[in-house]
Amino acid sequence: MGKKLRYTIPNSFTALSLLLGTSAIVTGQLGNLELACWMIVWCGLLDVMDGVAARLLNATSDFGAEFDSMADLVAFGVAPGIIVMQVSLELGSIELFTPAFWFLLASVGVFVLCGAMRLARFNLHTDDPPAGWFSGLPITGAGGGLIATGCILLIRYPDIAESMQLYAYLPAVMFALGLGLISSIRFPKAKIRENKFINGFQAINVLASYYCGVTRSFPEYLFFMGLFLLVAGIVAGRISNPD
Repeated sequence: MGKKLRYTIPNSFTALSLLLGTSAIVTGQLGNLELACWMIVWCGLLDVMDGVAARLLNATSDFGAEFDSMADLVAFGVAPGIIVMQVSLELGSIELFTPAFWFLLASVGVFVLCGAMRLARFNLHTDDPPAGWFSGLPITGAGGGLIATGCILLIRYPDIAESMQLYAYLPAVMFALGLGLISSIRFPKAKIRENKFINGFQAINVLASYYCGVTRSFPEYLFFMGLFLLVAGIVAGRISNPD
């Protein structure tokens, strides 16, 4: 396989993710919020394929790393932020230019800004954790695994959304996830490990995630699995580095 083709394959997945994240923003603006959220989930699936292709083809590069970060910022930072704004306005009874609106807008801005800082820090390798770990929460998990799937559930269960104080909950979630992105929390990467149970769990979860994403079904599984992985990852990072 030619050198150019080897690098083109993973970069094509990245390019598609970037375009799909942009399409999610446009789709949300056109009124189909649930489809927009699923597009963000699809970006997560493409991100996995991008990384796997780069490793299998030995096609990692500085350009690919920078390009991937640009795509991730759009797909898992900007797009989820805009979707949260729209969901809040439609389901959270937040009126334009009220204090609640400005508070929500500030939380979305913080999330996007922290996402950009987290990706820049990752590429600079300024505080590399040990192999197999992230420093700070991964933006793919925050934007795609939690925010996008959580918004799908709010859209599919409007009665539950109406009973919640979204004007308070959503900004709090965005602030918390944003700070988690730039924190020094050690968070485990999804990779092959010595423990066969963990490897089996990861493989089953990846396959289930692709099924749910492609068929646009069981967003409940995607959200609660994302929440479980968030909590379990933070606990694992804390146990492995108690100081």
